[in-house]
Amino acid sequence: MPDKSQAALLVNIPVTSFIQNVASRTAAPGGGSVAAMAGSLGAGLGIMMTRLTIGRKKYKEHEDEMRSMQKDLLPLRDKLKDLIDKDTFAFDQVMAAIKMPKDTQEQKKTREEAMLKANKNAALVPLEVMKHSVKTIEYLVEIAKKGNVNSISDAGVANLCLHTAFEGAKLNVLINTKNMEATDWKKQLIKEVEELSQNFSDRYSEISSTVNSKLA
Repeated sequence: MPDKSQAALLVNIPVTSFIQNVASRTAAPGGGSVAAMAGSLGAGLGIMMTRLTIGRKKYKEHEDEMRSMQKDLLPLRDKLKDLIDKDTFAFDQVMAAIKMPKDTQEQKKTREEAMLKANKNAALVPLEVMKHSVKTIEYLVEIAKKGNVNSISDAGVANLCLHTAFEGAKLNVLINTKNMEATDWKKQLIKEVEELSQNFSDRYSEISSTVNSKLA
């Protein structure tokens, strides 16, 4: 990861500035960082729901479980938050490789190797977002079922945030591997993406059904 000062991190700037950076003419921060941000917000909403459930007499039987899920969700929220910058750094590495000289055969070879390495990393970062989104949504299934019903709409928004995170990250995995040769590494990566997709889809649908039933 490039050496960046804490002040330069996207996660440390005001929300308004982050939005302006996304809307700027530069390609980063882009969809990958936005996907990670959405995932972190989804996890945050899940944590909020546990906090709005804990201490309520009506939900006393679920209090220990809510505390446990809250404890597990906090690091997931932070990991997704960290991936906001990690995605932008990965993209910067791709751009740096593209700009490498290619006047000689040796330079071309060095550039190709650097580009392959950078693109692999740029695919693995959003894969992390996908994995953490799956872990997060697994908790949200139970939170939506057992959490404070007055906050069920927040569970719905959390579900949508995680859907944006997961599907957005998936797009970034695919675009960074699109022009790679069909090596075993790429085949294994695509297989993992497909398995994660089924896992996530099932849970997303389950939460949507729970939320809609409680809002009916």
